Amino acid sequence: MDLGEDTDLSQPYTQSQQEGEPHLLGFITANIVGLRYYSGTVNGREMVALLREPLNPHDPNAIKVLNTRTIQVGHIERTVAAALSPLIDSELITVEAIVPNRRSKTNRFRLPCQIHIFAPLPSFPTVSQLISESGLHLITQNDASFTLSDSVAVKETRADSRFKNVDEIFRLVDESLTAKERVSHALEPPESIVRSKLMEHQKEGLWWLLNREKSEELPPFWEQGEGGEFVNVLTNYSTCVKPEPLRGGIFADAMGLGKTLTLLSLIALDKCGGDGKKKGKKRRKIESGESSATLVVCPPSVFSTWILQLEEHTVPGSLTTCMYYGDRRAKNAEELMDYDLVLTTYSTLSMEEDAADSPVKKVVWRRIILDEAHIIKNSNARQSKMVISLNAKSRWAVTGTPIQNGSLDLFSLMAFLHFEPFSIKSYWRSLVQRPLNQGLQSGLSRLQVLMAAISLRRTKDNGLLGLPPKTIETQYVELYSEERELYDRVKEEAMLLMRSFNNGTNNFPVVLSMLLRLRQICTDLALCPNDLAMTFRSTNLEDVSNNPQLLQKLVEMLQDGEDFECPICISPSADIVITRCAHIFCRVCILKSLQSSKSRCPLCRQALSESDLFSAPVESSKADSTASSSSSDKKLSSKASALIKFLKESREQNPAANSVVFSQFRKLLVLLEAPLKEAGFKTLRIDGSMTAKQRANVIDQFQGSKGDGPTILLASLRASGAGINLTAASTVYFMEPWWNPAVEEQAMDRIHRIGQKEAVKIVRLVAQDSIEEKILMLQEKKKELARETFRKRGSDSGGMSYKDLSFLMSME
Repeated sequence: MDLGEDTDLSQPYTQSQQEGEPHLLGFITANIVGLRYYSGTVNGREMVALLREPLNPHDPNAIKVLNTRTIQVGHIERTVAAALSPLIDSELITVEAIVPNRRSKTNRFRLPCQIHIFAPLPSFPTVSQLISESGLHLITQNDASFTLSDSVAVKETRADSRFKNVDEIFRLVDESLTAKERVSHALEPPESIVRSKLMEHQKEGLWWLLNREKSEELPPFWEQGEGGEFVNVLTNYSTCVKPEPLRGGIFADAMGLGKTLTLLSLIALDKCGGDGKKKGKKRRKIESGESSATLVVCPPSVFSTWILQLEEHTVPGSLTTCMYYGDRRAKNAEELMDYDLVLTTYSTLSMEEDAADSPVKKVVWRRIILDEAHIIKNSNARQSKMVISLNAKSRWAVTGTPIQNGSLDLFSLMAFLHFEPFSIKSYWRSLVQRPLNQGLQSGLSRLQVLMAAISLRRTKDNGLLGLPPKTIETQYVELYSEERELYDRVKEEAMLLMRSFNNGTNNFPVVLSMLLRLRQICTDLALCPNDLAMTFRSTNLEDVSNNPQLLQKLVEMLQDGEDFECPICISPSADIVITRCAHIFCRVCILKSLQSSKSRCPLCRQALSESDLFSAPVESSKADSTASSSSSDKKLSSKASALIKFLKESREQNPAANSVVFSQFRKLLVLLEAPLKEAGFKTLRIDGSMTAKQRANVIDQFQGSKGDGPTILLASLRASGAGINLTAASTVYFMEPWWNPAVEEQAMDRIHRIGQKEAVKIVRLVAQDSIEEKILMLQEKKKELARETFRKRGSDSGGMSYKDLSFLMSME
């Protein structure tokens, strides 16, 4: 779990998160049944994936079994599933399975497997007792038969000539990649379609993209055996059918390097036959039933960017384009197949995830491009499931920040790319995530090999663009006495609640709210309610699920920031609700989910009805509408005073210089308007409450401002993080550090990008001796993982752990 902009604030706070990573407790032997009903096959010593199926009409405890190709093999027998499913659903254990070499040939309808059980160390006694009470025999390290585990055998007896050690397999793949030239050629797009000149790195990127789409090689980790069969050397799955090449990958160039133009050039090349020379009109529908159309999926803020890039860089009419968005959606698949380019949004596809007649589902796309692909980082979200399920010949995940919170972000990209076996969560967890979480060097090495195999990453640090320099400085601000007094009081309450976790109380949402309030105090006391301390103290450490009034208050608090993302649609919302089980969703998403999930919470599976949903009081949404008019009567906060001081100094040096002030709090942007006006500055504001058209108008005004026009843009990080150009500014101020460093980097790159003529100065305002200093340290941890992941041959928790929370609260 993470507590930032990308946070799933509604995830349950489990013992696993408190006490560290799960460890191998032992294994049980079980049978895979129902083989006759499914087409999936497995070989001896092959890993298989176990997937809970709570909505199975025949058995709510069902656990289905998938092979490496994600084809169902069968189900775990009912008695074992009945014992393990409650433990899996409560997140007390995770499970992995392998089919051993020793197989009975007398029963064609049952297949033995070993189910390895992982749990936090403090939970070992509880889990062992529960499994024993269910009648299952758990084989632990104290049993002599523990050495029969094929999981242990994989690590200890790989000297067997038939098998290689897992890290040896990764090393050989790495050597194979090193032997090949990655990007060694430059390719020009057809002038009949693309009228702009590509920079050298874009031409090389275009060659890499086209080369991967034309690949006929076996996917990484597949080999052809002596008998002609094809074997996945990681899972031991074999087949007589040659696996499809992995056509696509992660296009991870840093923001501002012109990825959109490079992708448009790829589409243009494809239309011209791949060599840029053929000028004839390519037929729309390929004989096999595939379409020649490219589907581009992007957030609404980037939708207009694609349209502008098409207008700026391509010959008018050369690429036929369809907007599949809002009321402009096509009614049938045949209509979509008649275009070169179909533009849509993640939210549009999310709404069609359950629609069997969705035209997008019926098309076999020439390629799918996910722009800002990190948006699908939660593989369980509706939009993620939708894009993963779509049919395409080539798949591209395009993002300058593929890792935002941790390495687990990459799993969804693997699932979208259909990169087997890493596209199955149990394999990803076993082969990559667990060694990373345990701080093993092998985990980072494996991640680096995977990225080298499927991604292209260039940064502006390489001097590819010749941009003016960018400097980043941190200015520490000392809180005023009244700010410090309230900060210390709230921090004391938060620490008390943190300790209450050990007593089993359900106060995690309260702690999240307190962390938010601590951050607000560091920025401006006006962001906090007058009864702040009483709000927290009134909980008396009770279970929040029994206090509807408190639940409503928590929703009101969480709406004050930009931290919230619905775990179903992975999008921010102005209309959020909290459930009695203390999980937070968009109102629309949870109501729809309750209709299709037998009235259970999608996260914890507890029974839930509409009467168990709580929202913030209506009056709270009006609180900041009058903030600007009354702000002149209030004393400026320590940070607001520092900001105005720096802006005045900058104006003295260059009166014409433009600045952008970023904050995650919309109310703060409103509060700053009056004091900035009094200081003689003309401002514009852009935030998430504005429509796309309103935001575009503000950006146009700011980019075109000259002479006596506005020189300061007050901008919400949410509304300004991606898809816009703010090169009119040369100075950037961050009013508070963000949980997720990638969001800050996205915001910086709105200014430091192609078209910037001036040196760019980034100023981060950080409250001294506060939680903000700790946030900077956690940021550095995430940035280091992102850097190391793409480094040519560490550890990461993938989220906010109890240890991280304790660190933030200075409890250790």
